[in-house]
Amino acid sequence: MAKFSCLVPAAALLIAPMAHADERPTAKLVRCAGGDCLLIRGERRSADTTITINDRAVAASGGRGWKVRVPVAAMRGFASPFARTLDVAVVDATGHVERLETVRLPVGLMGHTTELASLVVRAR
Repeated sequence: MAKFSCLVPAAALLIAPMAHADERPTAKLVRCAGGDCLLIRGERRSADTTITINDRAVAASGGRGWKVRVPVAAMRGFASPFARTLDVAVVDATGHVERLETVRLPVGLMGHTTELASLVVRAR
């Protein structure tokens, strides 16, 4: 019983930092004035930091809980064709990267579309 009572406080100390850890940034496709945009949200320690996507600074709104709307057409310039993730970083005023996370893109967002003149479907 003495061993168990020593493990409980140790486990609590290990779990506590994870409970207060910042959430990972997320990305989803939304409508905006110019068409489709990618909405990326995340958290940071201070509103004075800069958000970068694939090493390009972007204008973020909000304080500690920030969000960025980037048109899909502009995002194609940020990412490689068929990309599935983006690197999102929080950079302080001195240029030090406070946090770097990989964000998953919506499925097929960076793929290319093929225009079909017609599609033939046959029943067997």
